[in-house]
Amino acid sequence: MTIKPANAQYLRIHHALATDLGAGRLLAGERFPTERELAERFGCTRVTLRQALQRLEAEGVIYRGHRRGWFVSPAPIAYDPTRVTGFMEYVSAQGREPRTESLLAERRQAEPGLAARMGLDANAWVYHLERRRWVDGRPVLLETNVLTEAWCPGLLDMPLGSSLTETLRQRYQRVQARSEITLKPCLLDDTQGQLLQLASGSGGLMLERLCRDANGTAVEYDREYWRPDAVEIRLEVGPAQGSSLLGRLPENSFQ
Repeated sequence: MTIKPANAQYLRIHHALATDLGAGRLLAGERFPTERELAERFGCTRVTLRQALQRLEAEGVIYRGHRRGWFVSPAPIAYDPTRVTGFMEYVSAQGREPRTESLLAERRQAEPGLAARMGLDANAWVYHLERRRWVDGRPVLLETNVLTEAWCPGLLDMPLGSSLTETLRQRYQRVQARSEITLKPCLLDDTQGQLLQLASGSGGLMLERLCRDANGTAVEYDREYWRPDAVEIRLEVGPAQGSSLLGRLPENSFQ
């Protein structure tokens, strides 16, 4: 007698749903049938069904809306965090519609931990910005930018709903010379999930970037929280850079 693996059923369900998606039976942004309807279709428990759905979610092809069920993910945005290109610019270049929403903009003293990381004086003043980014009417990114006041004095008088990169370049003739970047998976908390229209505890991608000027002075610290189905990290690595990398990321590492 052949004993079937205990997980065979959810893998078959995953394959059937992936086939439906690949055949275009469900389109980007379209809502999935309810879990009850899908469980009836496949004759399985909700627990087994969720295993299949969570596998598709991990692959970046579906996502859980905040108390709204499951949806088909739109095509991800290609993003190279090593390039000095603003969100509005690289999203528009891919034929998509970007929008920036300012959540907070204030001048404050740098927090001790951040001041130490940036090498700032304990009482240094910085601009603290929090923004939500949208693509095609869907929130995809929460972004915090902390910039030293000396780098861009009077920044809060500038429009912050457009490209910060372009504002720094055109208004202040400022371009970061070097960045230190960290990427890692994370879990989104209640507030982040609500702002990104995802269930609390959903997986996300966190990016931290410490930017320096031509003299090596830290001038900006950024933290980004992406919904994982919305972004695809793509890096161009040349021969001169390749020797310094531990390994090349697979193409869909952060989808």
